[in-house]
Amino acid sequence: MSTSFTWSLTFALVFVSGVWAATYTVSDTYTGQDFLDSFTVQNIPDPTNGRVNYVDAATAKNDNLTFASATNFIARADFTTVLDPNGPGRNSVRLLSNKQYGLGSVLVANLNHMPEGCGTWPAFWTVGDQGNNWPTTGEIDIIEGVNNVGTNQGTLHTTPDCSMPASRTETGTALQSDCDTAVNGNAGCGVSFTDARSFGPTFNSNGGGWYAMELTDDFVKIWFWARGTSVPSDVSGGSSTIDTDNWGTPVAYFPNTSCSISSHFGPQNIIINLTFCGDWAGAVYSSSGCPSTCVDYVNNNPADFENAYFDFLSLKAYT
Repeated sequence: MSTSFTWSLTFALVFVSGVWAATYTVSDTYTGQDFLDSFTVQNIPDPTNGRVNYVDAATAKNDNLTFASATNFIARADFTTVLDPNGPGRNSVRLLSNKQYGLGSVLVANLNHMPEGCGTWPAFWTVGDQGNNWPTTGEIDIIEGVNNVGTNQGTLHTTPDCSMPASRTETGTALQSDCDTAVNGNAGCGVSFTDARSFGPTFNSNGGGWYAMELTDDFVKIWFWARGTSVPSDVSGGSSTIDTDNWGTPVAYFPNTSCSISSHFGPQNIIINLTFCGDWAGAVYSSSGCPSTCVDYVNNNPADFENAYFDFLSLKAYT
């Protein structure tokens, strides 16, 4: 066999592998206490101007706003305190992963429950550079919604020159096409999920489900599988290796057609947070079928936030 033929064959195999391979190996598994050991509880002002007070790790532990068992991790808001209208917002938590995940990675989250309630704005998302110099290194919203209204929304937020084609292969409904945070009131390029079980009370009453996000230099994809439906076995079984080619059409698909993924997205930190009112939940509160005003409701109805909590069974990162 000639040297040139050997080189050509090797190149062809590598090229084909690079294009078609969608297999990943688990690099990190977070369950129970792992969330507290591997995430930082951020005691910071809310960047989205919510009626919230993000507490530190010691307060979160003492007030049982974070709790870990062998199998579950809970992150929640206070549901016992009537707030002083002139004082800080409702105590809650915002967690930032200590590790980052870059191009060529997949996150798979298995949740029993997500926060629900009027005024709530829960999110499970990623951001580059720990959120410093946002949005230079991008933001990917995997789970996000407000006020118990509608389904989940997956969204990218970027610097200029990143937009999505109107027609692409996804099961969700495309919203804005421009991902630039400087336009459309920072709506980003979102995709609305069509499965009612993807968010809020309906997600919770169905026993939760799985969310997955794949980040490559060619695209970002987000999937959702409700509990009790047909779920890929490597997802439901928490396999050590996964093949995203077998997962079917994603709910949200963000290709690099008119957006250089590699230049708009750096290594991503994972964030889990629950805020109230603020730039989104507060802005649309009056049209959400909720009582009173958002701030007044959050201040005076603590018991209504008993179900405002995340319950993670696991979070796996694959590379």
